[in-house]
Amino acid sequence: MEYINTPMNKIGRVVTGKTPSTAIPEYYGGEIMFITPTELHADFTVKKSDKTITQAGFNSIRSNTIQGTSVMVGCIGWDMGNVALCTETCATNQQINSVTDIKSGYNPLYLYYWLRTKKDYLFSIASVTRTPILSKSTFEEILVPMPRKDRQDAVAHVLSAIDKKIVLNNGINDNLQQQLKLMYDYWFTQFDFPSKDGSPYRSSGGQMVPANGVSYPIPVDWQVETVFKNRLSSIIKPGVMPFTTKTYLATAAVNGTSISTRNTVDFETRESRANMQPTENSVWFAKMKKSIKHLYLNPAMKPLIEESILSTGFCGLQCSEHSFEYIASFIEHSYFEALKDTLAHGATQEAVNNDDLAGIALVIPSDEVLRLYHERTKGIYTQMSKNICENQELIRLRDWLLPMLINGQATVSD
Repeated sequence: MEYINTPMNKIGRVVTGKTPSTAIPEYYGGEIMFITPTELHADFTVKKSDKTITQAGFNSIRSNTIQGTSVMVGCIGWDMGNVALCTETCATNQQINSVTDIKSGYNPLYLYYWLRTKKDYLFSIASVTRTPILSKSTFEEILVPMPRKDRQDAVAHVLSAIDKKIVLNNGINDNLQQQLKLMYDYWFTQFDFPSKDGSPYRSSGGQMVPANGVSYPIPVDWQVETVFKNRLSSIIKPGVMPFTTKTYLATAAVNGTSISTRNTVDFETRESRANMQPTENSVWFAKMKKSIKHLYLNPAMKPLIEESILSTGFCGLQCSEHSFEYIASFIEHSYFEALKDTLAHGATQEAVNNDDLAGIALVIPSDEVLRLYHERTKGIYTQMSKNICENQELIRLRDWLLPMLINGQATVSD
């Protein structure tokens, strides 16, 4: 296969993002995405962003915005080389260089996948003081070996088909998670779980009583304990069993409940944070403030449990078979994340420690309600886990094919 080395700025227009003035409130809270390096860890196409800007905010930085199908690349610090696509008109901050207005002879997806293989190279050409930075001038001069357009299209078709299936599975899990949230709210916020005759407990006159530890009444035979100490779960201590090689999941590898990136480590040379042992029926959450990252490791997650170790940036709760779904739903609820953020502390990175969890109340349902919730939700959590495990296999397949297709070691037949 023949390649033509093409400068990045000949493939499309290279743009370094810019932040609208934060002193003007009218620039923020609109419908236009404002993408930061955090979003580059998500699905391969960015569909939403934590921050948004108005048309006025967009107009204030118009020359630094992107449109059409564009390729975005993190170009500073540890986000260097993280890549994502955007198919909408939007803006990014100054830590991202983008290739937009891509010319007709080039496939944006092919460029995206080529850049996915160049993370180490981008680090190597970055200027380094205390933090590596890849300037626009350096980025736009990068030579990209481009094959014929039909070959670009063929490679992009194969790899994007895998990524689209990953995105589909993530979308299914998002919908299942919404179902779980609605059910949890109905049962454990409104307390309208099914009573013995099948009627909603509180709405049909079920007895509610005041309880220490919470500001609202709870069903008469329920209790209030804390996340730190309760009869449904226990905090998992650091430490891993000796191993040869395993997959290391840092907090950055998890987005919501999906897993995006993985690194292989060995026991002797792993970093000190790679020191949490996943177990069956365990629930994990990121300790950092404003970091919503969860892992729900039921028996369907056995492949991931056996092959992985986790970062100490996660806190793990060991549950029983019957308490797993309730604890998972509690951790997923906005109530938990809000309290976690309130209790977080630290000079450089605000986070909670295990002792802080004594400040988060946990309502303990009756055994009968706990059993019923387990029966009603076990299938949903199992399906979500199967989708996550399937995605891990798809990621392996994609990452195996990616360098061979890009380098021409493998070709796609016509």
